[in-house]
Amino acid sequence: MAQTPVTLVRHASRWSTLWGILLIILGILAVSSPLIAAVAVNIVLSWLIVIAGVVHLITAFHTERAGGLFWRTLVGLAYIFFGVYLISRPAVGVLSLTLVLATLLLIAGVFDIVQFFQVRSVARSSWILVDGIISVLLGLLIYAHWPSSSFWALGTLVGVGMIVSGVTRVMLSLTVRHVIDESDTHTRMAA
Repeated sequence: MAQTPVTLVRHASRWSTLWGILLIILGILAVSSPLIAAVAVNIVLSWLIVIAGVVHLITAFHTERAGGLFWRTLVGLAYIFFGVYLISRPAVGVLSLTLVLATLLLIAGVFDIVQFFQVRSVARSSWILVDGIISVLLGLLIYAHWPSSSFWALGTLVGVGMIVSGVTRVMLSLTVRHVIDESDTHTRMAA
C-alpha cells in the first residue's frame, strides 16, 4: 500500500523531532562537559582531515598529468600527517581550534555589524547588530583568556549550538505536523 504525502510528512517530522531531541541531549552533555566535547570535536575534525588526505592520495594516482601526481601526493601526505598529529595530540588540536573559533567569531561579528549599517532601515535589523556585538565580544573574550579558554569555549559553544539546533528542529517539526493536521482536518471536513 502506497503512503500518502500526509503520512510521509508525518513520518519525516517524527524523525526530525527525534533527531532534534537527540541534539538537545547531546548539547546538554557537551555544555556540562565542555572539555570532553572539545576533544570529541577535535577527534572528529582530525579524522576528517585524515580522510581528506586519503582522498587526495587516491586522486593523485588518477590524475592525467605527471606533475599532478607529485603535488597531490604531497598534499595528501601533508593532510594525513597533520590529521594523525592532531589525533595523537588532542590538546594541541583543542588549543588550535579555539583560536580558529575566536577568529571566526571576530570576523563574523564584524561582518554582522557592517551588515547592520547596510540594512538598518529594515524592521528588527537591530538583532543583526546585537548578534555582531555579542560575536565580537565573545571572540575577544576567548582571545583574552587563551589558552585557558580552550577548556570551556569550544565545547560550550558546540553544545549551545546543538541545543539551539535541536530546539529549532523540534519546533519546526511540530509546526509542520500542526499544519499537516489542520490541512488534513479541513480536507476531511470538505469531503
